Amino acid sequence: MKKYLLATLSVVLIAAAVIGVLYLTKPAVSDPAVADNAEPTQQEVTQAPVPTEPPTEPPTEAPTMPPSYMIEGLEVIPQVEFKAGCETYACTMLLQTLGYDMDEHLFLDNYLEIRYPTYGDDGQMYGPDMYSSQVGDIYGGWGVYCTAMAKYMNHYLSDVGSEQKATAIENVTLDELCERYICKGIPVMIWGTVEMLEPYPRFSWIVNYVDENAHYQIGDTFTWLQHEHCLVLIGYDEENYYFGDSCAGKVSVFERELSETRYEQIGMQAIVVM
Repeated sequence: MKKYLLATLSVVLIAAAVIGVLYLTKPAVSDPAVADNAEPTQQEVTQAPVPTEPPTEPPTEAPTMPPSYMIEGLEVIPQVEFKAGCETYACTMLLQTLGYDMDEHLFLDNYLEIRYPTYGDDGQMYGPDMYSSQVGDIYGGWGVYCTAMAKYMNHYLSDVGSEQKATAIENVTLDELCERYICKGIPVMIWGTVEMLEPYPRFSWIVNYVDENAHYQIGDTFTWLQHEHCLVLIGYDEENYYFGDSCAGKVSVFERELSETRYEQIGMQAIVVM
C-alpha cells in the first residue's frame, strides 16, 4: 500500500512538472505571429503616415520682352494730298499692314465724320470735343483723337465683315504697348507730335458737340496743341522707337524718352486692331 501511494505521488509530481514547463514555454497570445484571432492592440491599428507629394519645382518666370522687335511689311504713305490728315494716313497704314484693302480716299469718303468749328455772335469759336469727332477737314483742320477714330474704324471693319475691332487705349506707356502688342507683331496707332517737336497751345474753342466717347462737356474749353501728329508704332530697341510716319514719308526713329514725353503731352492715346 505504501509503495502504491509513493508511485501515485510520483506520477502526480511528474505531471505537474510537465504542465509547468508547458505553461512557461507557451507563446503569449499577444504575439501576432501565433495569435491570429487575438484582438489588435492600439499600436497595431495606428496607421503609418501618408506619404506626401515631393515638392514641386518653382514656377518658371514668364517670358521676358525681347530687347528689340520690328514689325515688317508696313508701307508708309507720304502725307502729300491731305495736309491735316495724319490720323487718316495712320489708320490706312495700320489697316493695310493687317491685310485690309484700304486707302486714305476710301476712309475719308465713307467713314471719317467731320464737324467744323464756327464763330458765335459773341466772337467765340465753337466746335466738337476731338475725342468725339474729327474737327475740320483733312486739308487744313485740327484732327481727331483716339476714341472717335476707333469708332470710325469700327464702322469700316463692320462693313467688311471683320471680326476684329479697333480699341482706343489711353494712359498706357509706349513701353507697355510694345510689350503687349508690338513684340507680338501687332502695330499700334499712337498720338505724338511732328518730328517729336515740343507741342504748345495754338487754338481753343468752346465745346458744342460731344458723343458717348466725350472727355469734355458742352461749354468746356478745348485747347488744340500745335504739332499734334498721329503715327504707327512698329518697333523698338533699347534706345529708340520706330514709327510709320506719314508726315516724314518714311519710318522715323525717335529716342525713347523723347517719344514717351511727346506721347504723354498729347494725352497718351493709342488704337489697336485685334
